[in-house]
Amino acid sequence: MSSYLFASSRCSVSRFSLLLGSSLPFFGIKSSAPRFTRLRHTSKSWAHLCTRSSSKLFSALSSPPPAHDDVIMLGIETSCDDTAAAVVRGNGDILSQVVSSQTDLLSRYGGVAPKMAEEAHSLVIDQFNLLILLNCITVGVQKARRLAGVFNLPIVGVHHMEAHALVARLTERNLQFPFLALLISGGHNLLILAHKLGHYLQLGTTIDDAIGEAYDKTARWLGLDMRKGGGPALEELALEGDANSINFSIPMRQHKDCNFSYAGLKTQVRLAIESRMISMENNPISLANLDDRRSRADIAASFQRVAVLHLEERCQRAIEWALKIEPSIKYLVVSGGVASNKYVRARLSHVVENNGLELVCPPPSLCTDNGVMVAWTGIEHFLLGRFDPPPPADEPEDAMFELRPRWPLGEEYSQGKSEARSLKRARVFPSLTSMIQGSVQN
Repeated sequence: MSSYLFASSRCSVSRFSLLLGSSLPFFGIKSSAPRFTRLRHTSKSWAHLCTRSSSKLFSALSSPPPAHDDVIMLGIETSCDDTAAAVVRGNGDILSQVVSSQTDLLSRYGGVAPKMAEEAHSLVIDQFNLLILLNCITVGVQKARRLAGVFNLPIVGVHHMEAHALVARLTERNLQFPFLALLISGGHNLLILAHKLGHYLQLGTTIDDAIGEAYDKTARWLGLDMRKGGGPALEELALEGDANSINFSIPMRQHKDCNFSYAGLKTQVRLAIESRMISMENNPISLANLDDRRSRADIAASFQRVAVLHLEERCQRAIEWALKIEPSIKYLVVSGGVASNKYVRARLSHVVENNGLELVCPPPSLCTDNGVMVAWTGIEHFLLGRFDPPPPADEPEDAMFELRPRWPLGEEYSQGKSEARSLKRARVFPSLTSMIQGSVQN
């Protein structure tokens, strides 16, 4: 039985998958500039995978890969605040899934504290006998490369946001390319048109804060129990409130594109909290009286209504754009941590149905960061022969790796370009799509 390990990241490196399967010994990790080198092997089946032409390579991806019961992938995810690992078979069976949560740290620091998250990953990862975020990501990359070097295993990169999109193909086996995807989490808002595996068009992204970050910050300001996560805690409180009690402005209505912004909405929420004399520090909702709790619930419900309306408007425009580009689209995939929110799913289902599409959402456990999505994405890319050779067994421990915040998944759609400073910085790096296409042509 052969072994494979993949890694990827929300910057440029963030997760791992170890594949135990039927052909090459294999180890994968994602680096800042994956080469997707095709290694030679005497196996006829492997040679066939590695030498097919670029047109055949991409045309073969319009439906999910065939079941490979003898391929078993271990995926490792450490890009944010949880350490996760999963074992997935090539036919989609999830054989094992474990998550070490950092809920106590979330509660203590009111959100993700990168240095504390890094230390927590380091403490837990060896119990998984595996890996580790940005500093955590760096630690994880070093760990993975050491393992790959020692065992002479190749390395494969998995983009964090691509994994969020592709895990839907594991849970919905009828999901074929092309499809539209909305990826929403603490760090990202991303609308992409997925033409084929590794070929993505970015229709819109956040120009400042993501929806998940806005949920977390609002939850902390309202004194909610962060051990549940800010999003789930706020969603629960919003059920008690009047969503029309506060007239927050919907962001970016004057911009007729598919980009997102939540910084302004966060400011509106903070001002609403201050105007109601609600202390934003050391004031847990468990100590609030009835009127105070009702006031906080109204803010939560009003925030959620407008935050999701922003998603709805952007998705409506993205669907219109996508259908012009790829008229055969049938699905909108919604994934990422915020996609586990029931209110978000219910509202977006109306948008999708009104446009004659189907909504596909992975189960909540596969919406948040998890090892399954990494393993499955590793399997999909592995079947195309995309991996790097093993690193040197004696690679120095202080070897440097380039990390890329907001690494583009696909090229920008011309109508969706923004002049926001954050996006100009992201454009410094070639997208995953352009790198894969370049490697195929070469």
